[in-house]
Amino acid sequence: MQTVDLQSWKNISDTIFVPHSEAEYERLVSMLDGLIDQVGEDESHPLASLMDVLSALVENYENAYVSELALK
Repeated sequence: MQTVDLQSWKNISDTIFVPHSEAEYERLVSMLDGLIDQVGEDESHPLASLMDVLSALVENYENAYVSELALK
C-alpha cells in the first residue's frame, strides 16, 4: 500500500482541492487557464496530468453548481 506523507500533501493542497465555493472554483479556473497556456496540447508535458486533474475538478463543480445557460 502506498502512503502519502503529510508534508507532501501540505505542499500541494493549495493547488489540488475540491472547490466548495464560487471563489474556490474561480481560483481553480484561473490555475487551469494558466496551465492550458503553458501546456497546450503537449500530452508529454510534465504538468499535463495536473491539468487533467484540475479539469476534472472544474468539470465536477460545473456539473453540480453551474447551470448550462451560464456556461454558454
